[in-house]
Amino acid sequence: MSVNHSPQCSCAACHDATISQAEKELHLELSENSRRDFIKKAGRLGLSLGIGGGLVTTPLAAAALHNEDATYKYNSMQQNKAVRNGKANMITLLHTADIHSQLYQHDEFFIENGKPVYKKRGGLASLKTMINSLRNQNAANTLVLDGGDCFQGSGMAALSEGKAIVPLMNNIGYDIMLPGNWEVVYGKEMMMKDMFGYDALKVCANMYHDTQDDLKGDLIFPPYYVKHLAGIKIGFIGYNDPLTPKRQSPAYCDGMKFTQPEANVARYIKLLREYEKCQLVFLITHMGLAQQFGLSNMEQVKGVDYILGADTHERLRQPIQGAYAKVTEPGAFGSFMARLDIVMENGIIKDQTYQLLDVDPDKYREDEEMKRLISNANEPYKKELSRVIGKTKNPLVRYYVIETPMDNFITDAIMWKFKPDIALSNGFRFCPPLVPDPATGTADITVDYLWSMLPVDSEAKQGTVTGKQLWNWLETELENTFAKDPAKRLGGWVIRFKGMEMNFTLGNEAGKRVNYIKVGGKPVDLNREYSFVACEREGDPDTTLCRMQGVKQPHLLGHTMHKVIEEYLAVHSPISPVMEGRCTATDVPHTLLTQVMGLGYEFR
Repeated sequence: MSVNHSPQCSCAACHDATISQAEKELHLELSENSRRDFIKKAGRLGLSLGIGGGLVTTPLAAAALHNEDATYKYNSMQQNKAVRNGKANMITLLHTADIHSQLYQHDEFFIENGKPVYKKRGGLASLKTMINSLRNQNAANTLVLDGGDCFQGSGMAALSEGKAIVPLMNNIGYDIMLPGNWEVVYGKEMMMKDMFGYDALKVCANMYHDTQDDLKGDLIFPPYYVKHLAGIKIGFIGYNDPLTPKRQSPAYCDGMKFTQPEANVARYIKLLREYEKCQLVFLITHMGLAQQFGLSNMEQVKGVDYILGADTHERLRQPIQGAYAKVTEPGAFGSFMARLDIVMENGIIKDQTYQLLDVDPDKYREDEEMKRLISNANEPYKKELSRVIGKTKNPLVRYYVIETPMDNFITDAIMWKFKPDIALSNGFRFCPPLVPDPATGTADITVDYLWSMLPVDSEAKQGTVTGKQLWNWLETELENTFAKDPAKRLGGWVIRFKGMEMNFTLGNEAGKRVNYIKVGGKPVDLNREYSFVACEREGDPDTTLCRMQGVKQPHLLGHTMHKVIEEYLAVHSPISPVMEGRCTATDVPHTLLTQVMGLGYEFR
């Protein structure tokens, strides 16, 4: 990115020898764009990620922290004496993330009194009404932000390569959008078309062009954004997961390079704090709670107020305090939205309230315009996506970290079709639950729901490995899930399987977690070869399958995973999958719901 540097610019950044010329030019361009945007859009309603504030310091705000009514909390902040007298200003940030193209209200999973409870939540039509309602409470001083993984995860999204989702998000009126790790699923060119199709400003400071043209080395998106709100200057810096090329099929990231946030975050914080004179600085990240908490403890982020996180679908009902910043995450699937209200007086935070709010269709009536837009967008795909391919008697759930009924069903189908020694399914996070109707005792599994379970219809692939390879690979997968170094966590849950049993100790050191493995009910023979089937990852070497390297006799099986599931349901519907103890741990329950422990956080 290059601009003609203004000779009239007298800001300190343009005269600091520690700031490169390219960064000065970028600073000038973004600063001027921010000022023009402020003039052009003054008074316009906004939104951005609502994450936030630490422990509330005033009694009134403390009482509000435990009240689920957003209007009450907002009113309590309005009662701040300085706000009433016009000496202080209040900003409101609203944040969604990991919507995964879940367009309709759906069953959502909660834990109440230690047991699973399901409630109807989400839907873009209710989300829009909710956002408009909350935005109107502080109309001139609200921003809306989405933290990524938006245009992947449903049938309409997959079949349109995200294009059908973009106008729907534009209709809500987001202000800032961050690409997530799944935004790369359709390849670089389609990602750019979809992301740049958003009306909202895009930010990401660690995704670069890695091409053989004049774009090589340039950032794909602007790294930061500066906004004037309620007389307060606010800076936002974006970061996608630097591990995206390892987490996703390698081909998805062709032409892109990702870097760690600590490589440049201190420079951007300096630009925003010292030269832009921002009074608040936020990192908008899509890295997962473990990585985000690790980042909050790095000295490079000193000067950041909040890390507005995403990716691992965690439901933070109060921020987690790191050494240098607070961290939040707002759940997933459009079922939740985070809200942060901050009162500032003379550049100092005087009050703050953070909430995680349910997108409750009973409370927020569906917006009719959004319903029409969704219906029109779905029309070309409606017949196929609404086709019922089977039924389930038990809830299909994917929230558990170690083993899930949903993935037991998927691996049951793989085992039935191909009869290997072991059937594998990746530790995916996405897909809301599907709960049987009490009146009928079953729930319809549609093609659309199949896309939500498996949003990439990969071909099945078979290979053979020794028991020793299998053991070492499982140790690696457990490290990917539970690494004590947050930067080494790849973001998924424990790998799923059929035909095998594994017991492990989460708290052990890397490479020493697995206690035993059984295949076909017998202890694994380290010298024996075992056959296994998993999905092909586009771009992997032929001898790599499900991140397992050195696979012998690899070959594609001529069936996609969707076809396997449909064939299985044609024979076995209705299904009744449950957790069977295929994977267990000695030091955490089989119902574990988060990878992040020891921080006082509980998923519920």
